[in-house]
Amino acid sequence: MKLLHIDSSALGTNSVSRQLTQRVVAQWRAGHPGLAVDYLDLARDAPTHLSLESLGFRAGPSAEGLTEAQRRENAVSEKLVSQFLAADVVVVGAPMYNFSIPSQLKAWIDRVAQVGRTFKYTETGPQGLAGGKTVIVASSRGGVYSTNPALAGLDHQESYLKTVFGFFGVTDIRFVRAEGMAMGDAAKAQGIGAAEVTIASLATVPANQPEAALAA
Repeated sequence: MKLLHIDSSALGTNSVSRQLTQRVVAQWRAGHPGLAVDYLDLARDAPTHLSLESLGFRAGPSAEGLTEAQRRENAVSEKLVSQFLAADVVVVGAPMYNFSIPSQLKAWIDRVAQVGRTFKYTETGPQGLAGGKTVIVASSRGGVYSTNPALAGLDHQESYLKTVFGFFGVTDIRFVRAEGMAMGDAAKAQGIGAAEVTIASLATVPANQPEAALAA
């Protein structure tokens, strides 16, 4: 089994999402002897945002005729999408930044969102090609959005990740959520405690369990 561990928070050791991904990965290591883990720290080594040089994803013979800059960017995209496709489990640390995700994480998603690799278009609409994976998102938020109807519409973090991984064909998407991280020590402790309860449940919940049961 292969696991891809991705962090995107810029806060280093002060990051709650990084703490949560470490605990999730440690639990999967304990439950799956021989687990192979790849690690991406997007805050330190993020792919560049899409440009004229990196927009065209081409591999093999179709890559002929590219400029040197295009070849370099194409190699980055190919490495990232191949790594994602090879993983059985993907653990993503995704803090909420301004109601959405860090731009570094968005840059990674833009590189792996490739027609013919992670999705394709058919006569009946788009079809995901990266199914059969488990994606676990460690979500940290300064406020409380999941139970507050007034704030739910501002969530372009979890809603976006659920949409984009679903677009890739992933049906087993689980959220480990720590909310209230900026609402004082008591709220922070409560939010992290709730996330730890969810992490403990990941070892016993079968694949394809509805996300709601995992994101309480």
